[in-house]
Amino acid sequence: MEFTESLKKNRDFLRVYHKRKSRADARLVLYIRKNDIEKSRLGISVSRKVGNSVVRHRVKRLIKEAYRLHESGFKPGYDLVFVARAASAESTYREIESSVMTLSEKQGIMV
Repeated sequence: MEFTESLKKNRDFLRVYHKRKSRADARLVLYIRKNDIEKSRLGISVSRKVGNSVVRHRVKRLIKEAYRLHESGFKPGYDLVFVARAASAESTYREIESSVMTLSEKQGIMV
């Protein structure tokens, strides 16, 4: 990802969660928080409720790819955390991509 870094530390995820600015659909929840840097940072959380490790990793890859392909359309300077719901386990790439784009537009972080 050219314009985005990854959120890795638990405290970074917690800062985004505590801001409480979120949107959700059947497959994903998107939390956002304005950061003080000019790059965006992306975090993806998939719990064991979604499925076994193979399923969880697949969902992470699908979310990351959907974001990567549309990365240039996102406004810089935000921390984004996508949380996968159980319905995302059976979802196709197109459904995940649609959820990522719809939630991002609702949050107003698209250019």
